[in-house]
Formats: sequence, structure tokens, C-alpha cells
Amino acid sequence: MIAYSLSFRPTRLISALLLLLIATFVLAETARLRGAEYDEGYTIFLASGVPRPAWPTTPFRAGDVRAAFGGHSDALRIARDLRATDVHPPLYFWAAAAWRELTGPDLFRLRLLSVLAALASLAVVGGIAVRAGVPPLPAMLLTLGSYGFSYTGAVARGFALADLLSLAGVWLLLGAERRRRPVPAFAAGLLLGLASFTNYLAAFVGAAALLWLLMRRWRQPSLWLAAGLGFAVVMPADLYFFLAQRDSRAGQFPPFHLLPSLARLAQYAAGNVFGGLPLYVAGAARVALGAALALLLVGLVALITWRWRRLGQRGARALLAAAALAPPAGLLLLGAVFDTTPIELRYLAFAVPFFALLLAGALATLPRAQGAALLVLVLAVQAGSLVGLARLPQTMQPQAAATRAAAALAGADGLVLVPRGNDGVGVVGAVIQSAPDSLRLRVVPRDESPEAIRAASGRAPVVVLALLGLDADSRATLPHMTAAFRDQPCWHETARRADTVAFTRDHACAARAAR
Repeated sequence: MIAYSLSFRPTRLISALLLLLIATFVLAETARLRGAEYDEGYTIFLASGVPRPAWPTTPFRAGDVRAAFGGHSDALRIARDLRATDVHPPLYFWAAAAWRELTGPDLFRLRLLSVLAALASLAVVGGIAVRAGVPPLPAMLLTLGSYGFSYTGAVARGFALADLLSLAGVWLLLGAERRRRPVPAFAAGLLLGLASFTNYLAAFVGAAALLWLLMRRWRQPSLWLAAGLGFAVVMPADLYFFLAQRDSRAGQFPPFHLLPSLARLAQYAAGNVFGGLPLYVAGAARVALGAALALLLVGLVALITWRWRRLGQRGARALLAAAALAPPAGLLLLGAVFDTTPIELRYLAFAVPFFALLLAGALATLPRAQGAALLVLVLAVQAGSLVGLARLPQTMQPQAAATRAAAALAGADGLVLVPRGNDGVGVVGAVIQSAPDSLRLRVVPRDESPEAIRAASGRAPVVVLALLGLDADSRATLPHMTAAFRDQPCWHETARRADTVAFTRDHACAARAAR
């Protein structure tokens, strides 16, 4: 059997520090290389004090509106803006605003807040592994290699901070349960509650952890009452925001149907561990690779089930399993109750560290050569997915690439049309974030007619449409944008990509038409 010391002796501590150094490079490079994303606009504008920017109705240069990205806000204003305009609790946004005061408004620097939270999470994963009786270094490596963990640790959203608080709460809860101390149990419950005050969906992990403690120590009410009280302290604040926000994103997700939801859940569970590797190839190779990764994941789950009784310490492994299963089970329950399908890769990322801990424990029960070979195989697959996460467009949102292509097609005098989208934040914010200061843009509202769109282009020699249908309103706008120039006199389609199409004005034709 593989023999691991379950404490950080000097050599193992050095290895852990080296792993964190590697993780710093991986996460920081991912944060640097990935294009601006839809949801990051909400973070930026909330922290800037303009949660819904009023973009000009006429053409403008991208550099003319940079001030919207660099403003300042405070805790009370962020709280008011969130209750009025968003669907998230405020803790991360408070932290992001404070971080921007220290580092400036640059998107990469803002993403570094998530990088730091993810690095701290890796350290806590090692601490949980020691207390749970599983090998810490493989657990940390498998967590870092998981696409969902590294993705959420490299974008300017609250998932990494919520994950850190959840993991810290679980770590404290393991120690409190073992030593039967109410004060650490209260602190654990408080951290789990604060995780939900960072992202509501983190409450699934917190609820599972508290239920585990109740079942383990039901005869010692001082423990589970202390932990429950710590968690309950945060709930009024959660409700204060949630009740004001609950109807603000109606129709965001499709209606709930069990079988499609289960299929989506399986797809994103695999994506959290192995990323989008099938997206990097085409045809039969994509199908074959997807099937191979699905079989590998099923095999890993079967391995955990098979080696369950030898995996770590009995009570701790039950907590890890409960925390790993809580996010998918909670999302299914949420969908069934509210008739929606809120199943996304990033929402399931809360389960990733706990799955990695279980897998590391299962691998440690195998003969040394077999366990090491399987660990290397999984890490090699994960490494390939992380390369794609940082560098390949198949796993990135299209705004940055579309903006670069549009800028090249528009040149110095052309005009780029961008659909406003649901609220002018997700689509427009990412485009402007990615655009050179000199690029001429116009934001097109949903209900504008093709004739009005064409008239508003003025005398631009080239009009480039950014085909960014990323929400309901932007998808509804794209046909109007296209109809404004396609098959119109004096306009000719001159270039097309999946995310952009360029139309060039025939000035001689336009002059004749004017006469």
C-alpha cells in the first residue's frame, strides 16, 4: 500500500510550498491570458459605482468611456446597488472594491484577488487532508488540476472567495468535532455562513457540513448548536439581500426537466474535473475523447466507492462525501422547487476540492505502483485541460476575440456595432474592456429598427457587426443589426467570421442615391 505521512514534515512542507509556487504561476497566467467575461462586468461596475452604465446612444470611441471602469464605491452604496440590480450577496464585491483601491482598476489585477483566494484554498485543502487522513500533496495537486477550481480561481467573481470560506469552515469543523470544542465549532459555522454571504449557492456545502456534525455528535448539543448558531448569524443578512433580488433575473435559466438536468449535471461534473478537452478536436476524435474522459471519471467514482472503507478516517470521509454531493444535489432541488435549471460549471465547482480529497484518499489505498500510475494519468489529463483554459479560444467567451477581429476589420474610420444585451453590462462591458481606445463603437438597443441602425451608422465606410448573442436581448438584437445592411443598396458584405461580419459602403452608389 502507499504509505503517506499525514503531517507536513519539513520535506513535505517544502513540497507543498513548491506546489503553491507552481499554482501561483498557473492561476496568474490564466488570469492574464483569458479574455474579459460577461459576469466580470458586474463586478467591475459595482465596484466603480455605476452598476448599469448609461452608454452613449451615438457612436463613441472606446477610450471616451474608460471612466466607467475606474470609479469608486463604498460598502453602503454597493449594498444598495446589489439589492436593486443584481442577484448576489455583497461580501465579495466589498472585498473587490477594497482590493481595487489598493491595486487599481485593471482587470488582471482585480482577478488576482481570486488567484490569492484560490492559493489559500489549496493550502486549506492540504490542512483538511491531514485532518481527514488522506495524502495532502496529491489532494492539492488534484484540486489545482481540476478545471472548475482553476477557472473560478482566475476570474473576477466571488466563487474563489466563497470556496475558501467553505473549505476553511470544513477544516475548522473537523478539528472541533474531533476535540469536541464549541468555540471552534461556532467559528466553523460562521465561516460556512460567510461563504453563503459571498455566493448563495455555497450554502449547500455549509448545510451538508452542519448536518454531518449533527449526525456525528447528536448527543453533544453544545457542538452542533454552536456551529448552527455561527451559521445562523449570517442568515438574516443573506435574506435581506435575497428577498429583494429573488425576481430580478426571471427567465435566466430554462424550465426544469429531470432527465435533461441530470444529463447537464453529468456534463458539467466531468467538465469541472477534466475541462473542455473534447472541444479542442473535431469529428470522430471529439466523440472518442469525450467518451474516454466520461469512462475515466466513472472509473474514478467507482474507485472511491470500492475503496470507501479504507479511505481516510471514517467520520471525515463522510463529511467530504457530503460536501462533494451537496452542490449537485442542491442545484437539482433548487431547479425542481423553482422550475428552473440553474446548472452551470462554476456552480458545481464548490464540489471539486472535496472530490479531489476523496480521490487522493482512494488512490492512497492502492498498491504504490498502481496508485502512482493512476495519479499521473489523471494529472496529465488535467494539465492538458489547464493549457486549454489559459490559451485556447474554445473554452473562452467570444467577446475579446470578436473585438480584436472587429477592430482589425473596422480600421481607423470604421464603426463596430455591439448589441446592448440585457442590461448593457455583460456584452458591452467585455467588448469595451477588450477594445483599443481608438475603436469607434455604437451600442444597439434591442428594439431599434434596421432602418434606424443603418441611419445611425452615419458615413462610416465600414460597419462591423459584433455577433455576440450572449443573453436573450442580445440574441433578439442580432437579426435587426444584420437586416440593416444585408441585401441593402450601397452595402456589400466583405468579411465574415462566426462572431463578426463586416459590411463596406459603396460610396459611388451612395452618391448617386443622394442625387
